[in-house]
Amino acid sequence: MSIKPGRTPKSAILVLGTLAKDGPMCPNEISEKLNMAPRTVSFAIRSLLGWKMLRRIPNLTDMRCPKYHVNMDLAKGLLQKYNDSIFTSQPSAMSWNRKI
Repeated sequence: MSIKPGRTPKSAILVLGTLAKDGPMCPNEISEKLNMAPRTVSFAIRSLLGWKMLRRIPNLTDMRCPKYHVNMDLAKGLLQKYNDSIFTSQPSAMSWNRKI
C-alpha cells in the first residue's frame, strides 16, 4: 500500500504529526490530545501502520494499550509536505476549546 498525493486522511496526518512531535503514545492519549474520536484515531493508526510509517511497541505498564512510534525515515517526506499546508495553518480544535 502506498501513499497517494491528496488521498492521505487528515486524521492520519494529525496523528503522525502529534506522534513525531510528542513521542510514542497509546491511542487513548492521542485521542485526548487531539480531541478526536477514538474510532477516528484507530482508523488513522491502521492506515499509518499499513504504510509502515508507525511501529507498535509494547507498553510495559499496560499490555492492553500498545504505544505507537513514528518511523521518521519514511514519515519525513510526508510531514514536510504537509508542514506548511492547511493542516498546520488552521488552529486546532483543542486551541478553540481552551479559548471558551
